[in-house]
Amino acid sequence: MIAHLTGTVAAVAPDGAVIDVGGVGLQVQCAPGTLAGLRPGERARVATSLVVREDSLTLYGFGTDDERNTFELVQTASGVGPRLALAMLAVLSPDALRRAIAAEDLATLTSVPGIGRKGAQRIVLELAGRLGTPGDELLPQPAGAASAGQATGSPWRDQVRSGLVGLGWQAREADQAICAVEPELLAAAAAGREGAGETSGGPDGSWPQPVPDRAAEPPVDVAVALRAALRVLGRP
Repeated sequence: MIAHLTGTVAAVAPDGAVIDVGGVGLQVQCAPGTLAGLRPGERARVATSLVVREDSLTLYGFGTDDERNTFELVQTASGVGPRLALAMLAVLSPDALRRAIAAEDLATLTSVPGIGRKGAQRIVLELAGRLGTPGDELLPQPAGAASAGQATGSPWRDQVRSGLVGLGWQAREADQAICAVEPELLAAAAAGREGAGETSGGPDGSWPQPVPDRAAEPPVDVAVALRAALRVLGRP
């Protein structure tokens, strides 16, 4: 088993990345939230799971060991393969998935493309008590220098759009979903920046530090934005 890769990011595509490890470029399939933390030319550590088939060897990459372990565990449920497991982690964080299964929240589970009501019921039945409780993360490691899923300024829109297209949505549908969630995301990001305070005192409490540029767009978490867009697209 290949548990993780550490190397230089050679390329990033909507559905995966190539990581150069010792001169060998390894292709890794990733969820959009993980891809958001990878930058070409930068070093990164990606937790991985190797899926072996008769005609292929496929590496799946994750921002944390907890995501990788969850990816492997959910595949023990009937009807859940690697692609669906990856889609589950594209929409729900491991903790959100644990909460949904513990609460038998079928609505949340069916927000994942490819999971219907009967499939959600089966997942709840077969995985109940097996994913642990929310907060039971296993030594999370960042995918890159920046935390996975974090982006600043306008690039978050392009990353979310690429992620949605990679999951099978049409570009037009992706753009409509982004427009629908953008006001709420920007408002939440601005509120978070406001809560952090515009100024802070110096070492003696008398000299304020520089004020952030209020005209700049507040940073939006790509993973949060992607999940919000998927919820919109999942509505009837």
